[in-house]
Amino acid sequence: MDELKLCESDYRFMSIIWDNEPLSSHTLVELCARKLGWKKSTTYTLLKKMCEKGFAKNNESTVRSLVPKDRVQAFASEHFVEHTFEGSLPGFLASFLGGKTISEQEALELKRLIDEHKEG
Repeated sequence: MDELKLCESDYRFMSIIWDNEPLSSHTLVELCARKLGWKKSTTYTLLKKMCEKGFAKNNESTVRSLVPKDRVQAFASEHFVEHTFEGSLPGFLASFLGGKTISEQEALELKRLIDEHKEG
């Protein structure tokens, strides 16, 4: 399932597409220059790479994503928990929270999410 894995620069590039699609390739070049400090050639090289990998499509200079952002995020999260915490979601949460506190609203949202995904 490594087909959804993106390195940091690829993810930042795709985030620009996700946040602005559909967009012209010209606009993509401008956004990448402003937000990432990239040259036109770098943007077009990465656009070609993302199209070849099936993440994006450039049709008549209109760029769109082919893979939703939430799907890539879900894959990255699952991969991280699996490899760093041996698949233990409670282990991940304990480490993530450490000595931090969360608001009542955040606690309720986490409980709601857990209830939605409980087995049985």
